[in-house]
Amino acid sequence: MDIELARTFLEIVRTGSFMAAAERLHITQTTVTARVQNLESQLGCRLFIRNRSGATLTTHGERFASRASQLVQTWDSARRELPLPEGSDSVVTLGAETSLWNPLLLDWLSALKDDAPHLALRIEVSEPRTLHERLEQGVMDAALIHQPNYWPGMQVEQLLEEKLILVRTTGQPGPYIYVDWGAHFRHQHDAAYPENARPRLNFNLGPLAIQHLLRNGGSGYFRTRVAQPYLENGSLERVAEAPEFSYPAYLVYPRASDASTMKIVTGSLYRTVVENSRH
Repeated sequence: MDIELARTFLEIVRTGSFMAAAERLHITQTTVTARVQNLESQLGCRLFIRNRSGATLTTHGERFASRASQLVQTWDSARRELPLPEGSDSVVTLGAETSLWNPLLLDWLSALKDDAPHLALRIEVSEPRTLHERLEQGVMDAALIHQPNYWPGMQVEQLLEEKLILVRTTGQPGPYIYVDWGAHFRHQHDAAYPENARPRLNFNLGPLAIQHLLRNGGSGYFRTRVAQPYLENGSLERVAEAPEFSYPAYLVYPRASDASTMKIVTGSLYRTVVENSRH
């Protein structure tokens, strides 16, 4: 199937009309209509119901939507990966949540540089939902995630058990800062601190939150490894008797991945985790 047919289909889904899709794709509405008719002919079913308000998906169209997205993403991934870079025999795509790129992803990449110089690497840092989608679609080989989804065909392995601890600036009082570490943390936090369930300052990015804290004063929950240097130099102090919250990190990858490649990739990661735990 022509991949442009799938792209056109998805653009209609996103915009809600043939006319808007034509404008976004910089083609005529007649071309959009012809592409949809071609696609419907190949699939043997009707995909859209057109009316004055635009275009809505039929039941068949709804079923095809996820497949079309997968087709386009797989094709785009193949175009990025081929031809292989000189000196490489395969390409591996690795992902991580924003809070896990430093130092875990960085250390992993350093280890792979030594363990697998023949691999070309593509790195993506994104939100958990996007990482899960790309893993499920087969366009990502492995990802570092805090709260993984479990579904058939996906391997989920816990890497480390990190803690979230309450710290505050030393000698510089300030407001409580809420850092959103995910739904599990939110549930536990709000049960322990109902008075802080709706603070005035709310961040969804830990590195930004801790820099704000250091500059303006205050308190908040942060990962132990991130807070440790500031605890050691006296910029921050730990709040005594405050509860800790668990914040584990997981490696997620499809079980159908190439076994020999994944053995190298996961082996390098586990080696970095063991080495870091000794420090």
